[in-house]
Amino acid sequence: MTDAARSLGLDFGTTNSVAALACGGRSDMVLLDAPTEREAVFRSALCFWEDEAVRGGIASEAGPWAIAEYIEYPEGSRFIQSFKSVAASTSFEHASVFHKRFRFEELGALLLNKMQARSGGAFDGVSRVVVGRPVEYAGHAPDEVLARERYDAMFAGFGVETHYIFEPLGAAFSYASRLDQAATILVTDFGGGTSDFSVVRIAAPGAAKRCVPLGHAGVGIAGDRFDYRIVDHLVLPLLGKGGKYRSFDKVLDIPGGYFSEFGDWSRLALMRNRRTLAELDKLRRSAIDPEAIGRMIAVIEQELGFRLYDAVGQAKRALSSEEETRFAFSGAGLSIEAPLTRADFERWIAPDIVRIEAAVDRALARSGVEATDIDRVFLTGGSSLIPRIRRIFEARFGGERIAGGNELTSIAHGLALIGEQDDLSEWAA
Repeated sequence: MTDAARSLGLDFGTTNSVAALACGGRSDMVLLDAPTEREAVFRSALCFWEDEAVRGGIASEAGPWAIAEYIEYPEGSRFIQSFKSVAASTSFEHASVFHKRFRFEELGALLLNKMQARSGGAFDGVSRVVVGRPVEYAGHAPDEVLARERYDAMFAGFGVETHYIFEPLGAAFSYASRLDQAATILVTDFGGGTSDFSVVRIAAPGAAKRCVPLGHAGVGIAGDRFDYRIVDHLVLPLLGKGGKYRSFDKVLDIPGGYFSEFGDWSRLALMRNRRTLAELDKLRRSAIDPEAIGRMIAVIEQELGFRLYDAVGQAKRALSSEEETRFAFSGAGLSIEAPLTRADFERWIAPDIVRIEAAVDRALARSGVEATDIDRVFLTGGSSLIPRIRRIFEARFGGERIAGGNELTSIAHGLALIGEQDDLSEWAA
């Protein structure tokens, strides 16, 4: 690329999306309009509401504007967040929003269009788009070919060449710009839907090839799963989990599928449809504790999912700096206020920590390096701030080798820099 060309790095995340522009070896974050001030981090959320004045009868907003619209008018809105988690899911066909169905690529393109509209023209005239993708997609038996097809359709609107790079490699390239010596680094990216790991050898400044990727691994566990652990232990028992219902002359356990769907942000908002609500109402009539199922229905009908997960997120973040906090949520006849300790939270996520550690082992094994060969561990992504996550790496590599910073923006920053390379083939996923 020439110095005049501009590369757009785009971190399309489960929870947040971030963009950066690189030109002439410098990468700068794209600041997007927000209700209060311009921000680099744009929530990966969409809000829809009916409006006869709009073509098609459905108006929409994205990012912080979507949250503002939803909070102002929750009962008449449809709020969708974390839909990236179904990118590779063969079971996800569309999201029903009022009278219209949206495919994954349509939701994604809508989010991108809203970001572009809020960018003050920053997306215009780019020569290349570099998009981050997880090492391993979220969900059961993810279909990478399907995810690629959906991504291609989602980003087709840019009209320029698009490249896909593993997300932790973007963070590696960003971190390399801060190093003044050669190093072998392990980059960890803890997002909302996936945790990804890359081992990268970084040459000294001035080298013709600064970064060489050695190996990667990932697992579909991250911030959303940690949120669900809190919901599972504090909230779902009050919504009927663990309860029973009558079927003729038998008393049976309430199917767990309702609660796994409820705990997934990509499906929670989609449960507000006629068929699902009819099934839940039938279950309520036969339940031993019908009031619990009634509360579950009310949470769905009254679109309280955002408030619930916002309360969960606040409690989780508080535990990153405090040993104990207070979880509080109310709405739809449901009121929860309970102490939440870091020790409890760490016990609940213990099975997830085991799988994350196994993914780190795979990344090292595929790279052909030992833990002692790693000079630096760069932690990025919002969940990297969780103390139990940091202890994984402190115990294995030593606290003096741990580095962090720019947890929400480093991937986009590095992706834009990668986009300035003449040959992206060795980086492409």
